[in-house]
Amino acid sequence: MCPTDIGPPDFHDMLPPVIKNNYGQWKYHEIPHPGVLLHVAESGDKLYSVRVGSPRLVSIHQIRDLCDIADKYCDGYLRFTSRHNVEFLVSDPTRLDPLLEELHTKNYVIGGTGRGITSIVHTQGWVHCHTPATDASGPVKAVMDALIDYFTGNKTLPAHLRISLACCLNMCGAVHCSDIAILGIHRTPPKIDNERLPKICEVPTTVASCPTGAIRRDAESGGVKVVEERCMYCGNCYTMCPAMPLADPENDGISIWVGGKVSNARTAPMFSKLAIPYLPNNPPRWPEVVDAIVNIVEIYASHAKKHERVGEWIDRIGWERFFSLTGIEFTDKHIDDFRLSVDTFRTSTHFKF
Repeated sequence: MCPTDIGPPDFHDMLPPVIKNNYGQWKYHEIPHPGVLLHVAESGDKLYSVRVGSPRLVSIHQIRDLCDIADKYCDGYLRFTSRHNVEFLVSDPTRLDPLLEELHTKNYVIGGTGRGITSIVHTQGWVHCHTPATDASGPVKAVMDALIDYFTGNKTLPAHLRISLACCLNMCGAVHCSDIAILGIHRTPPKIDNERLPKICEVPTTVASCPTGAIRRDAESGGVKVVEERCMYCGNCYTMCPAMPLADPENDGISIWVGGKVSNARTAPMFSKLAIPYLPNNPPRWPEVVDAIVNIVEIYASHAKKHERVGEWIDRIGWERFFSLTGIEFTDKHIDDFRLSVDTFRTSTHFKF
């Protein structure tokens, strides 16, 4: 078969020799101390992964610095994890301590392993996306500053905890399956500029873009109108038509969701559920959001059993007890009133207080 440049390159060609030589033959792994994983193969070979936090949006100068460090201690091998951490792959144990020392000297934060919090997965936010209801990098920075001890291992949790952020409900981030999720929400319909709309947008395509059928043709203006009762503020119309902007500085904000996970351990994977319907956007530090998440994390840390994820803890104590412990107000926004949501309704009279 002739080699081509079509498709991704074979990842086997990029593996460090110790991983390639022991592929599929790893015996166990352990965490000698926070931020360092030791992988031991059936052959006796060892590989250390040193995990460093990353802000996700990094400069070329930082990437070059990371590569220089990898060249110096890891024969050039490093990887970015799915949660935006950087892992330096060290096969020579004598290089481990010098690597850790240089990382500390350069103020890289080492951690994100074991029963703690790792880097927050987040979307683009105001930096790049066209439909965000909040920023991404800003709230993530503020939240991680408050929870950094859970990243470095100075504080531990009952189990590992995953936090994510999506800047709107289209959810480019993993907010549907995270222990704690930060989700930007719009609360007002798009502002229609019917003078521009017929000139720059295809009206039939714009009407068809709405997943709830809220957009209708407006014969009087030649543009469109929105039935607000059907609008779910998703911004899909603005994606198709720039004359329907959705951003609203006064009403856009953040909701907090809890209880999701991907893991199959102990229980099946779980979707996150609404905890706080709305918090305001108050850049640059988002104090209301930070306080809310710190409160949930600390209540979870002091009440959950060992190895119990947030959703599993809530299932055990009940949502009534969760709202009571955290002091979060229960409102009508917590009631799932979607017309196809019958399967989610509580059908018994059992409550947990």
